[in-house]
Amino acid sequence: MSKFASAADAEEPLFEEDAPRGAHPSDRARPIPRISIQAFCDDPNIADALQHAAADRRLVKAHVSIHMGGIAAAISHYLDSPTPNLIIIDSGLQGSQLVGELDRLAQSCDPGTKVIVVGRHNDVLLYRELLKRGVAEYLVAPTDPMELLESISNLYNNPESDPVGHVFAFIGAKGGVGSSTVCHNVAWTMSELLKTDVTIADMDLAFGTTGLDFNQDPVQGIVEALSAPERLDDQLLDRLLTKCSERLSIFAAPVVLDRDFDFSADACETVIDIARQNVPFVAIDLPHNWSQWSKRLLLQADEIIITAVPDLANLRNAKNIIDLLKASRKNDQRPHLVLNMANVPKRQEISVKEFEQALDSKVLAVVDFDCESFSQASNNGQMLEEFNSKAKAVEKFHGVAMKLTRRKEAKAEKQSSALSAFAPILEKLKLKR
Repeated sequence: MSKFASAADAEEPLFEEDAPRGAHPSDRARPIPRISIQAFCDDPNIADALQHAAADRRLVKAHVSIHMGGIAAAISHYLDSPTPNLIIIDSGLQGSQLVGELDRLAQSCDPGTKVIVVGRHNDVLLYRELLKRGVAEYLVAPTDPMELLESISNLYNNPESDPVGHVFAFIGAKGGVGSSTVCHNVAWTMSELLKTDVTIADMDLAFGTTGLDFNQDPVQGIVEALSAPERLDDQLLDRLLTKCSERLSIFAAPVVLDRDFDFSADACETVIDIARQNVPFVAIDLPHNWSQWSKRLLLQADEIIITAVPDLANLRNAKNIIDLLKASRKNDQRPHLVLNMANVPKRQEISVKEFEQALDSKVLAVVDFDCESFSQASNNGQMLEEFNSKAKAVEKFHGVAMKLTRRKEAKAEKQSSALSAFAPILEKLKLKR
């Protein structure tokens, strides 16, 4: 009898280690390659969970189709049809009945096809019997979208391979709020504190500041990669990256205005995918504009950091971004919020508490206004800690870096203040939610 492809026969693995203990459940499922998945379900609830999983960003490259009818429908379907990369069978059959039907299905399976079975019985003997027959995974119903995603991810992301890096997307709620400054300082902090490789991808192609902030003037950068993503490999990537320190490299923007930067979303995603295969952490510095490719990069990132100034326009824009992410990334964490340039003397500001209540999200860090330190560091082409290790914001960047990399929990900062003059407008925003 032919057997299914086992987990040991998995394709070239992608990951070196599992998500750390205590991480958000979405961290345990990694992006899944361009494969075909067909599911045959007995239970509508399992079909619904699979439908939710299929809409997740980690399965965006896969082609997923879901059918009712369970294992009997699968056997009938594959009598005269080729099998996909992965078959998911949801069945209410017991013990020997289930094994017998899977033996029938195996006779029609092409070499390399993997099978995940969702059953109703928590039976160790059944589990062992299924593994002996090459079934890749056995899940006990009820199951949820994240458990299904994690099981699929484990089949195509082998822990013994080179790691696929974690991607952080930094975006400003409004232009000029310091999102690039936060991105660069946090990425530099990760590389220094964790002694790990980090790459910054500057996607503000016409006006990016990554080169200036790190005192670099590269001849080539990210545009060369975006112009021919099919040519990008490890060797070309090394030539296009600019080394800023032992562990930090930048994909610099060209910052020229005599050409159009009209790249496809697929090209941008391909470049980031290749970059993430070479380092543990990739920080994307997104510009404050809205395009097909910027939206794609934002939605596909592992985690998102929104930088905002505590005023009304920033609050409105941050709310719009969060609402989009909540609708499009239902299995992911909420984005992280950084309030920047806070506590400016004599400026009326929305308090941290009001900001959190209006957005129904906690603020990860509050970076106080410090014009002298930040401007001098920028003029020197240094990160803030390089210029002044005692600056108050240095501790905030440490906390953000540690929180994002799950090295420790950085408590969200709060500060008390009286209700501001923005209260009536904030109340309207709450009512709209």
